[in-house]
Amino acid sequence: MPLLRTIEQTIRKQASRLTYNSPLYNWSLGGTVPTRLLFSPADIWKGDADDARWLLNSGSFSIGGDRLELHDANWHPEGVSDIWVKHIHSFDWLKDLRALGGHQGRKGARLMVQSWIDEHESWHEVYWHPAILGRRVGNWIAAYDFFGESADDEFQELFLENLVRQLRHLKRTISSTLHGVDYFYAIRALAYGGLTLEGREDYLEAALHLLDEQINKQILSDGGHISRNPQQLLQVVQILIDIRSALRQGGYPSIEAIQHGLDRSVQALRFLRHSDGAFALFHSAQESSEDIIKSVLMQAGVRARPLKSLPHTGYEKATKGRSVLIMDTGKPAAWPYDRGSHVAPLAFEFSHGRDRIFVNCGAHPTCPNWQDALRSTPAHNSLIIDDRNICDLKDDGSMHYRPKVVEVSRDEKTHSCLIDASHDGYVPQNGIVHRRRLYLAGNGFDFRGEESLSCMLGLAKAHTVAIRFHLHPDVKVSLIKEGSEALLRLKNGVGWRFTAEAGTLALDNSIYLGDGIRPRKTKQLVITGSMSEDFRQFKWALQKEGA
Repeated sequence: MPLLRTIEQTIRKQASRLTYNSPLYNWSLGGTVPTRLLFSPADIWKGDADDARWLLNSGSFSIGGDRLELHDANWHPEGVSDIWVKHIHSFDWLKDLRALGGHQGRKGARLMVQSWIDEHESWHEVYWHPAILGRRVGNWIAAYDFFGESADDEFQELFLENLVRQLRHLKRTISSTLHGVDYFYAIRALAYGGLTLEGREDYLEAALHLLDEQINKQILSDGGHISRNPQQLLQVVQILIDIRSALRQGGYPSIEAIQHGLDRSVQALRFLRHSDGAFALFHSAQESSEDIIKSVLMQAGVRARPLKSLPHTGYEKATKGRSVLIMDTGKPAAWPYDRGSHVAPLAFEFSHGRDRIFVNCGAHPTCPNWQDALRSTPAHNSLIIDDRNICDLKDDGSMHYRPKVVEVSRDEKTHSCLIDASHDGYVPQNGIVHRRRLYLAGNGFDFRGEESLSCMLGLAKAHTVAIRFHLHPDVKVSLIKEGSEALLRLKNGVGWRFTAEAGTLALDNSIYLGDGIRPRKTKQLVITGSMSEDFRQFKWALQKEGA
């Protein structure tokens, strides 16, 4: 099946080049052009004025604190990742120029839009791909009242002509080339075009049909996103809010599918946060600013009851006292949504109050090498056999030999919670099933784990086992009692004691990329042992000192 899929994709790409890269197709994008935009949809998400200054003063584009200087490369940088190409040509940075405001920001935005149009009048395989084009068109329309309405007639005519050409191409290609959040951005662009361009109601009709389809496909019944990535869910919620707001501006009634999508997804957004208001680090997500998440939740205007489980997305959450446990109990996302999936079934994070204690290593917004490393099994609070990934990663980022069975049960009582889960991710390699039981009680001060490994077919050879517990950089740790226990000291001075049975406890280096681009040095506790028989079990506990 993967080979057939690759062949099909190659044939489709070649056919697209022949079709779109021709004078005839370029001519077909022409036609009547409206004389103005009826309105600009409100852009309610804040940009970064400092990033705008970097862009205007030194030609540096910014993603998550990382910067790329184009120098004399104009719009065609060489040797950069697809992430940067997408960011540059999507015009996501227009909101930064708007945040800067004034004549400088407005003039800079207008000049860059005009420069791009001058360079890209006709179809281009990369820059006109719907994944980029959809974002660009939506950003252009939303920011037009900032950079375009005060421009001269020549600019406005040039802008509207190019805008309509891109929208025509997007409408023709959107359904066959996109998936995931990119699909939602493209739908938003079509909706904006239909709302703001007179006589283009067919764009809006197509957009709302596709929106209903993709909400049902990508937002699962428990509200999580099909990618299982909290940040991608946040982006989808923002897009739904954008489209709902634009419909209201255009005088249209609210769309039931949008509200139902928000009702579900806002509950999942709240679920996927620690008590500090930011996200747990699963499946290529970083924490995201607490302020951004709060703003999105406020704009959504949805009252959400607290959930204990996301059974369809594959997460469990236990809250006792001020302690929070979030556990990944799902299978990796299906292709093609698995390209950012982490290969660490049953990984977990644990926090107390606003202090994170056990954390996964995180993600990187721009560097592919870091992204691959942080997807690996050892970069998580997980059990690793023979120091190798549970799943193989293909060149395109998708997964091979993924777990097929992940089972979970939950025993919830007034003062305790037991989450019992297992996965077969190691069965293809060595026939071993991993079962993890996590127990939280004592007002959140008593956290225990039991790791069981079983081989039903008979163990062919002995295996090394490591259970990793990555610590947040604000946690200070030291081994005590001749290395048999560890004392953890939180930022607020509170102490916790970690103990382990049936294995050797050690302290090792680790890194944390919860936000931004610079890894922070931290530590990890590692329980190691061997499995030489068909069953092996490890136990560990974390308990608050003096509780």
